[in-house]
Amino acid sequence: MSEEHKEMSFLGHLEELRWHLVRSTAAIFIVAIVLFVFQKTVYTEFIIAHTKSDFITYRFFCEMFSHFGVQSDFCSIKIPSSLQSLSPTQQLMSSIWISLILGFILAFPYILWEMWRFIAPGLHKTERNKSKGFLFIASLLFFIGVLFSFYVIMPMSVSFFYGYQISDSIVNNFTLDSYTSLFTNTMLGVSLVFELPVVIYFLSKLGLITPSFLRKYRKHSLVLVLILSAIITPPDVASQVIVSIPILILYEIGIYISGFVEKRRLKNAK
Repeated sequence: MSEEHKEMSFLGHLEELRWHLVRSTAAIFIVAIVLFVFQKTVYTEFIIAHTKSDFITYRFFCEMFSHFGVQSDFCSIKIPSSLQSLSPTQQLMSSIWISLILGFILAFPYILWEMWRFIAPGLHKTERNKSKGFLFIASLLFFIGVLFSFYVIMPMSVSFFYGYQISDSIVNNFTLDSYTSLFTNTMLGVSLVFELPVVIYFLSKLGLITPSFLRKYRKHSLVLVLILSAIITPPDVASQVIVSIPILILYEIGIYISGFVEKRRLKNAK
């Protein structure tokens, strides 16, 4: 094969990758534009929903603690529903940024599909058929992370930070920018963490990790999980434990997945 043909083939792959990226970006922008059009509803029902004292998570924790006869602050939670906008362009820029972030979240399955379309031609037919399940599993884990973040992490974060006071003379009156940053960082961080089994699967396929390695460093991973939980949650023990539990479950699932990959590799090597 001539050098010119090889170069054209390489450039052809780059061109193909470029169009996959263009379509993925276009999908994000299309969803973002729709969300921007309905920005008032998006903010009221989704972004600042956790500032309402009757949010479903607060009511659930209130009823749960009351059922066991335990007094809970969730029953009398009071969160100011107003956020400060400190610059003329802050609300507009916040709407654009939130629309793009949510556009990425909602378009995530399509982005994965475009990635798979780029990689699929290099796979064998059997590998191609089996890899289709990856799209569903990765998307499912991602959206489970979104729901967990929205209904568990964000309510606990908002109630903690609004309720935390050094002195009665200091009032918590947060800005729109700081609130939306907390929202987006938490949403994306938790959702990506829930992709842990997928990451373990690919690392196992590459031979970089094994189930014995994961079992050996299980205690070390517990420490890392607690540190990660402390980063993406309020600095209280209850929140960290609640976040740590699903991550540890995902880690154990990852060990099983790694074992499955290793068995398949040993079977094919015979």
